[in-house]
Amino acid sequence: RTGGRIETIRLADLPPEARETLALIKRGGPFPFPRKDGSTFGNFERRLPLQPRGYYREYTVDTPGARNRGARRLIAGGQPPVVFYYTDDHYSSFRRLRD
Repeated sequence: RTGGRIETIRLADLPPEARETLALIKRGGPFPFPRKDGSTFGNFERRLPLQPRGYYREYTVDTPGARNRGARRLIAGGQPPVVFYYTDDHYSSFRRLRD
């Protein structure tokens, strides 16, 4: 069970940095944070549909001006990724990428 209905977002409406991260995921990297990018996203907040551990992977979306990884992420689900979610508030909310 998730925390409610998940909104969608079109590829064209993602920030350019998120589109760059999506292209990196589809190419298989290299990623700016190799120890974090591609790591298992636990979905502990249960805001995404429940799946077995390891189904979701997280990737950093660059935040211009941030001194650290920032709050933006793309979450890829499945293997190969079949679904993508975007968060710009460090997992408080998600939007599913719409084809």
